[in-house]
Amino acid sequence: MHIENPQQSGKFRISIDRGGTFTDVIGNKGSGKQEDDVIFKLLSVDPKNYPDAPLEGIRRILEIFEHKKIPRGMPLDISNVASIRMGTTLATNSALERKGERCAFITTKGFKDALLIGDQTRPKIFELNIKKSKPLYETVVEIDERVTLEDFTEQSPFKKSSVHAGDNNLVLGESGEIVRILKKPNEVDVKKILNSIYNTGIRSIGIAFLHSYTYPNHEKLVGRIAKEVGFTHVSLSSEVSPMIKFLPRAHSSVADAYLTPVIKSYLDSISKGLVNSENTSIQFMQSDGGLVEGEKFSGLKSILSGPAGGVVGYSRTCFDRKSKVPLIGFDMGGTSTDVSRFGDGKLEHVFETTTAGIIIQSPQLDIHTVAAGGSSILTWENGLFKVGPGSAAADPGPSAYRKNGPLTITDANLVLGRLVPQFFPNIFGPNEDQPLDLETPTKKFNELALKINKDLNLEMTSEEVAYGFIEVANESMARPIRAITEAKGYSVSKHNLVTFGGAGGQHAVAVAESLGISTVIAHRYSSVLSAYGIYLADVVEETQEPCSLILNSSSTINELKQKFEQLTEKSTNELIKQGFQKENISIEKYLNLRYEGTETPLMIRQRKNKWDFEQWFAENHKREFGFSFPNKNIIVDDIRIRGVGNSYVREDDSAEAQLLQTDELTELDHAKNVSFYQKVFFQNRFIETPVFKIDNLPLGTTVDGPAILADGTQTNLIPPNAKATILKSHILINIIDKSTLKEKNNNDEIIDPVLLSIFSHRFMDIAEQMGIQLRKTSVSTNVKERLDFSCALFDPEGNLVANAPHVPVHLGSMSTCVAAQAKLWNGKLKPGDVIITNHPDIGGTHLPDITVISPAFSSSGNILFYVASRAHHADIGGILPGSIPPNSKELYEEGAAIYSELLMKDGIFQEDLVEYLFITEPASHPGCSGARRISDNLSDLKAQIAANNKGIQLIAALVKEFKYPVILKYMQAIQLNASQTIKEMLRQLVQHFGSNEYSGVDYMDDGSRIELKVTLDITNEKYIFDFTGTSPQIYGNTNAPKAITYSAILYCLRCLVGKDIPLNQGCLDPITIKIPDGSILSPNTNAAVVGGNVLTSQRVTDVILKTLNIQADSQGDCNNFTFGTSSFKDPQTNETFSGFGYYETICGGSGAGCDSWESKGWNGTDAVHTNMTNTRMTDTEVFERRYPVILREFSIRQGSGGLGKFTGGNGVIRDIEFRQEVTTSVLSERRVTAPHGLKGGQDGKRGENIWIRGDKETVVNIGGKNTIIAKPKDRLIIKTPGGGGYGKY
Repeated sequence: MHIENPQQSGKFRISIDRGGTFTDVIGNKGSGKQEDDVIFKLLSVDPKNYPDAPLEGIRRILEIFEHKKIPRGMPLDISNVASIRMGTTLATNSALERKGERCAFITTKGFKDALLIGDQTRPKIFELNIKKSKPLYETVVEIDERVTLEDFTEQSPFKKSSVHAGDNNLVLGESGEIVRILKKPNEVDVKKILNSIYNTGIRSIGIAFLHSYTYPNHEKLVGRIAKEVGFTHVSLSSEVSPMIKFLPRAHSSVADAYLTPVIKSYLDSISKGLVNSENTSIQFMQSDGGLVEGEKFSGLKSILSGPAGGVVGYSRTCFDRKSKVPLIGFDMGGTSTDVSRFGDGKLEHVFETTTAGIIIQSPQLDIHTVAAGGSSILTWENGLFKVGPGSAAADPGPSAYRKNGPLTITDANLVLGRLVPQFFPNIFGPNEDQPLDLETPTKKFNELALKINKDLNLEMTSEEVAYGFIEVANESMARPIRAITEAKGYSVSKHNLVTFGGAGGQHAVAVAESLGISTVIAHRYSSVLSAYGIYLADVVEETQEPCSLILNSSSTINELKQKFEQLTEKSTNELIKQGFQKENISIEKYLNLRYEGTETPLMIRQRKNKWDFEQWFAENHKREFGFSFPNKNIIVDDIRIRGVGNSYVREDDSAEAQLLQTDELTELDHAKNVSFYQKVFFQNRFIETPVFKIDNLPLGTTVDGPAILADGTQTNLIPPNAKATILKSHILINIIDKSTLKEKNNNDEIIDPVLLSIFSHRFMDIAEQMGIQLRKTSVSTNVKERLDFSCALFDPEGNLVANAPHVPVHLGSMSTCVAAQAKLWNGKLKPGDVIITNHPDIGGTHLPDITVISPAFSSSGNILFYVASRAHHADIGGILPGSIPPNSKELYEEGAAIYSELLMKDGIFQEDLVEYLFITEPASHPGCSGARRISDNLSDLKAQIAANNKGIQLIAALVKEFKYPVILKYMQAIQLNASQTIKEMLRQLVQHFGSNEYSGVDYMDDGSRIELKVTLDITNEKYIFDFTGTSPQIYGNTNAPKAITYSAILYCLRCLVGKDIPLNQGCLDPITIKIPDGSILSPNTNAAVVGGNVLTSQRVTDVILKTLNIQADSQGDCNNFTFGTSSFKDPQTNETFSGFGYYETICGGSGAGCDSWESKGWNGTDAVHTNMTNTRMTDTEVFERRYPVILREFSIRQGSGGLGKFTGGNGVIRDIEFRQEVTTSVLSERRVTAPHGLKGGQDGKRGENIWIRGDKETVVNIGGKNTIIAKPKDRLIIKTPGGGGYGKY
């Protein structure tokens, strides 16, 4: 391939971005001048006219520049073309549509199901029919090989092993860690296995072995044999993603094997359509924002190819390097909107994302996608305006496209006059030769307005309905922008918003105003900015190596500098091979750093050749997470070099620079420049609005809103409260004052459905941002990695208003807790007070779940709202490490029990009180200890306070924006909306099954009975859940506080709605719940409850769902597994060393579902968390790096799901070998009573907990609830239950 000379001129340059709907093309005849650019769009898929959009774009450019007709279908002579640069959605589409290459997954023995199990969470917690993404591979095989890390970081004191001649199985890994080889692969066996795959016709494989990031030898051996066998594409995880974490690395390897052959095939087809290409540079945009030669372009690194071009485009053209005002990219296209941030002059990368259900571990620009684009479908559902997530895409497209499409955002903009049909090409209709259709969407909005008015007894016009959808869409797009700014410690209002994409200009000002941003920038090429970014981009060569060195150790600095030099030389040489001179190459150096004992690294860039990485890391850590650890070691996880070959295609001045260069701004003469006027709808009326062609507007003029500035590819709406300034390559839009939207409906009693829909977004946004803040600022694995926490917003009485979709068992119980605390503290709280509680008598679930509650006050001292966060603390004392004792009989044995105390008083953190509550008081009971790592408890409590403070700040901003009476009105309205939706669902249930009475019963493993009778009196609106007949509380720990049953009912009702509604107290308002006092579901004070939260909650949920004939039993269990050691004192030095504790819950099978009014029945799902929990599993490599264990197997327990018309999901097998003596506990259920099938479906298999003792391998069944002392080489095999089947088999 020809290497482009960066300074080459006189030949054509072509840049292409192939999107999902349109393909954008930019060409320059070789002058490099912007006035010589040619820009156009064409449909990405138009088989009647051309087979491939990029080739068609090249053909049209050649026709224009060479002044001759070029027939379609002929090879294109590109001898006059210097460079072709492309971005493509091909890999993304192939992943979404599962149309990649046939491939196989080769992995370590015991882990063939790793990608099916994933992190064990379900994607949507309220979907009973759990749908996981299908795997990319066609077949999977295991290789009998295994390595592990010799040391574990939780060891105290830490002692690093060394490689020595006496043990050939100990080797030094590439990261510097000591690796123990447990089993080497047998080459003969490997060849047989690979031949068997090859004989099926598969030619592409992805290989991922455990710990190959540091010890790739086994992967390389199998890869070599695979090539000898004849495989044409072999992807090694150690090469495509040399970073710790097995799951994302394995996903990446398979994704590369699945997508890269498709990319290569497409590149071949492009090449065949071109001739005389020897002197043409053909490059492709990668997800990291850099260009790469076609032969190096891979599927794995092309997932965000197009969006990455957009980020490069606005960062190169709109960032001002003097003022350094950070930018937010707002790229609104046809099917979705991508948002991103550019701040300190360098592109920001992330290294793990999920796209199309595939975890990608590779450098990518930090781009967030929301399912709201021009083609997003608009629906009226459950009294709310809904935008997306469904899309009409390009075919059939919006209803205005004349292909019988649904109503979309584009249609709303069209009927409101916010688009200019005259500027659109005639490419619509079946023959793609007609203009946009205004009549059809107008008719559909009229019909929708009639329905809404009938449902709500309102008199909304069709224009008000369309405008309502626009407002809701704007709010849905503002949410992810808050996430990428506020969540990382940046103030969103201190940014400028850059709008691009085909639909961005119609929404940008409104979105900016919602975020408090006052300046919007639109580049002249805003509708093709991704293609322009590709045109301007640099060539990038990335190299990276794993590491495990301690940063703040003087002995490692020289070693790190030496590694930098080696990687720099490697990247530089690659760029020199591509024709770059050394003076045109810049090198960016990064260290991926984390604090010892944590798993949240930050990629830190070197600045000005200094070596202040420790300071830079601490600053970044404090900004993003709110704290730093001055005395902790900093670990270097990875060393990274980003070599940049600077293209020097063109330099664009920023808008601010152009404004300074403008001598004087003059107001635009409308009469001389207006093209025509059209009516545009703003807020509540049509306004006669001038339409201007951008190219006709004089530079340096200002245009007051309302106005439309448009050309053939973009439409920018300037509302009445904004002013636009016309610059050489930008349009600068300033928001002069706030619109009157927020005063809409302030003074009447009517509930505006548009504002109701907007508030549902805003309330949920507050809860979600609280969750982000808590996860960021916590230190514990339970919160940061397993996500065992919940955050919520409550009204002044403690009723739940919005709960982020975190842990289901917390849902209803938090409201019970906050309402009880609000009553208890009525009139006693002051600003700066924060409540702490975990007691089961007052809304707690089990003791490790600590709830922190903060009131939000008005200026007059009244409580406006409460915010609360609940987090699972790893240890709060009690009889065993981890505070999840399997055989506790009394509450005190489970750790600190806090009825109600002030964690903060007058703004002062009560640390002495916390130490008393967590250490002194629990340790006063016989056989009990206080909290074993109080520093973690203190840190997580402070993180919960920080999360609550975040919620209070956001509420204050909301009150300032909308005024409190309006917010309170819509808080109540949103609960009423949920209540009405639940009533409608129950009516449908009764109608579907033909009965208003339902009864069911199930038993715990100890024989305790859970009985339920549901009476649904639709006529009189009396809905009763009666648990009379349930067994008395037990002398054990599966007693469930009453709040847990409330949570279970709330969860089930929300699931049965089957639609996306706000989760709040209104869901429970219609329901009467009867629970006998003193029963297992309402135990007396001081009864043990730790198992009630994680076991009985699951059984209650199963009982509700099968009583209502909805679903057979799921695994009915959380399979709680803990191990750890206690603190100890060195007898020689008298130094005390901390112990450690580990806790996980393990997935199982979900129950099969029956036919309902919502959907047909379904098969249960294998290996997934169900119902009342949804916490993540720790990655295997992190698990083994931190703790003295070897995970021998984590696989699906085939045949454990109950058979039936619909089959229950299978459980899993988790086989853990211990390398050091530890205290190990299991707290589980369904070891005696199997998960029941429904309506003739068979039961799922019961679970088993098997202890394999030492070298003799004595097999011991330890039952469902037990504690053992595990010795080195002992194994614990946990086999989790399957789900029940539905219907006769």
